Amino acid sequence: MRTILKSTLLPLSLLAILISLLCSCNTVQGFGEDLQQGGEALQQAANENR
Repeated sequence: MRTILKSTLLPLSLLAILISLLCSCNTVQGFGEDLQQGGEALQQAANENR
C-alpha cells in the first residue's frame, strides 16, 4: 500500500507544483525571466556580502 502511494503521490505532487509554477508566470518565457531576476538578486546579495 505504501509503495503505491509513494509511486503515485510523489509524481502527481511534483506535476502539480510544476503546473502551478508555469501558470503563475503565464508563459515559459515569463518563467525564464522570473528565474533570471531571482539569479540576479542572489548575485547582488552575494556581492554586497563580500
